[in-house]
Amino acid sequence: MDERRKLLEVLEAARDIGLLGPGPVESHLDHAAAWAGLLGDPPASFLDLGSGGGVPGLVLARAWPAAHGVLLDSRSRSVEFLAGAVASLGLADRIEVVGGRAEAEGRDALLREAFPLVVARGFAAPAVTAECASAFLSVGGRLSVSEPPGGDPGRWPGDGLARLGLAPAETLRVEEASFVVIEKVQPLEDRWPRRVGRPGHRPIW
Repeated sequence: MDERRKLLEVLEAARDIGLLGPGPVESHLDHAAAWAGLLGDPPASFLDLGSGGGVPGLVLARAWPAAHGVLLDSRSRSVEFLAGAVASLGLADRIEVVGGRAEAEGRDALLREAFPLVVARGFAAPAVTAECASAFLSVGGRLSVSEPPGGDPGRWPGDGLARLGLAPAETLRVEEASFVVIEKVQPLEDRWPRRVGRPGHRPIW
């Protein structure tokens, strides 16, 4: 069985248990593959924030065979599924599944500011995503987030991003898909991220 077919079967299993939306999974795979191409040279490592059913994390892992990755999710059902998917795809030597809240895991010394790339698809509102993601992102690294079609730069205000050590967002498009790419330019202050639940209840913008 070729690698694309294996990946499609894994994503179909994710859809069947409600970790991906209904309908053909090819669109999820193609969207993530286009995203990988947009990001350019493969990073040494990456973190998929709120990996859910493994999109884009599993697709990126396949696209970047030398990269190490962390698939992070707080839901036990997703963590269990992702662990099985990583094993079935033969990725366990370089892809780790971590279960926990991003606000807490972002203070783990092994994960904090440790990744040159953090990706997020459907994780949370922009302010929450930026606050949580910056905790994992190394200075000089990039956060990339899948956006609604067309994109809206107003969702990522420069003054809010600057509080988290992040540069202004750049919007990139591939056909109908939109993404933002945001560089981290300064270390994150110790006060970020705030305690579990706080970013969502009191977003900084």
